[in-house]
Amino acid sequence: MYSPSINNLISQFKRLPSVGQRSAERFVFCLLKSGKKDVNELREALNSLLTNTKSCEICWNFDDKSPCHICRDLKRDPAVVCVTADPQDIPVIEKTGEFRGTYHVLRGLFEMGDEMSSLKKIKLRELLTRLKTGKVKEIILALNPDMPGETTMLFLEREIKKHFSTIKITRLARGLPMGSDIQYADEITLGSAFKNRIRK
Repeated sequence: MYSPSINNLISQFKRLPSVGQRSAERFVFCLLKSGKKDVNELREALNSLLTNTKSCEICWNFDDKSPCHICRDLKRDPAVVCVTADPQDIPVIEKTGEFRGTYHVLRGLFEMGDEMSSLKKIKLRELLTRLKTGKVKEIILALNPDMPGETTMLFLEREIKKHFSTIKITRLARGLPMGSDIQYADEITLGSAFKNRIRK
């Protein structure tokens, strides 16, 4: 129906989360109608992203430097590590103003029935290596309270307790309803969840 160039870009957009055929087509034709200036600006932004963005060697967040700006901040408490599934969760937590520790980004969740693949994808080995330094005293599991999040938290609790029995493990208190998404929680609810986190 469309030219090969248009079809190719539609296919690339469809690889993005929650983007189907119709949305991908809208993106492509929006770019075509906007003119070369906007397309070039998008291309430059993508090139800058690929050139400048790095993985933080400590927490696995994305930043222009490694270690990232949070891990470099001497005012943060490195003894308390908040574990999140995705980098997008960090700005949401930061907006509450309640957390002054550091982070560890798993970049995914553990899936039952797909254990080997999950272990290759998520940054569990990197978290356990970080805990070997002896500097971490508390792990806060800040994952979504849905089935994948619960499965991952149970798995992490088991692994951490097995290797590091003295580390305190807490979860966000149930200010977050079951099935919710941490990225869309309001600041008051999320702040309350941090204040009232529970010991495991």
